[in-house]
Amino acid sequence: MPRKKTTNLFEESLAELEQLVEQMEQGELSLEDSLKSFERGVALTRTCQKALQEAEQKVQILLEKNGTQTLEPFTDE
Repeated sequence: MPRKKTTNLFEESLAELEQLVEQMEQGELSLEDSLKSFERGVALTRTCQKALQEAEQKVQILLEKNGTQTLEPFTDE
C-alpha cells in the first residue's frame, strides 16, 4: 500500500474513531446503536494499529539499511 494511502487511511480511521467516542460519551445512543458503534470502533482501532505497525517496520528497515541501528526507548514526558 503506498505511503500516502496508508497515511490517509490512518487519519480517516482515527477521525472516525474520535467521532464515535464523542457520540458514545454523550450517552444518547440506544443500546443497539452503542453496540454497533463499539464494533465499528474496534475495527477502526485495528486498522490504526496495523498502519502504525507498518510504519514501525518501515522505520526499522530504513535503520537497518543504513547499517546503524540505534533505537532508544520512547519516554512520554
